[in-house]
Order: sequence, then C-alpha cells, then structure tokens
Amino acid sequence: MGFIIDENRIIFLQIAERIEDDIIEGRLPEETQVPSTLQFAAFYKINPATAAKGVNLLVDQGILYKKRGIGMFVATGACAELMKKRKEQFYKQYVVTMLQESKKLKITSEELAEMIAKGEGLE
Repeated sequence: MGFIIDENRIIFLQIAERIEDDIIEGRLPEETQVPSTLQFAAFYKINPATAAKGVNLLVDQGILYKKRGIGMFVATGACAELMKKRKEQFYKQYVVTMLQESKKLKITSEELAEMIAKGEGLE
C-alpha cells in the first residue's frame, strides 16, 4: 500500500482505485482477503467510514464480496472486469481525445503511429 492520498480528489474514490490497482497488478489475487476498513483508515490516517465507503463501492460493483465474520475478498472474475472497465475509460479519456487533437492538427495515421512507436521506448 505505498500510496499517498491526493487532497484534491475524493478520498473514498482513491481508496477504491488503489484496491482496483492492486487487483489489476496482481498484488490482490482473486479470492484473497483485502485489508479491513480499519487497516485502510489507520494506514492512510482517515476516518474508517471513508475507507468503508471506498470498499463498499467495490462491493456494489461486484469486485469485492463479504464473508460474514471474516472480511472482504476479491471476487472471481474481478481482474477481468476491472481490465475491461479501465480499457473503456482509457479509450474515452485518452484515445478519443488524442484522435480529436490529431485531426485538428492534421496529423496523419502514419505520423500518429510513428509517435506512438517512438513513445513506447520511454519506460
């Protein structure tokens, strides 16, 4: 959980996003237990209700589920569902915007492909 709260963004959404990232990146495999809301609250020095709101958002989406008396767990299929959601967000947020801007600047498909290929080495 090496993560700093961004004061300019809604905290419970950041908690949910952090859990999503941990699932996508394999740090929280499917059917494993996630930290409790009290652990999140203590780690990030936030109100437990705020941490619970972030966790419950993922429960509502079917990404996490509760085992009564034990805690929250990553649902089977959560990683694939999150990847699908994130790819759709990526397309809308970055690809559509990039294509609109490239059209405005009269950048050809070939030039755009070249720029993307050039950027792949920036890791």
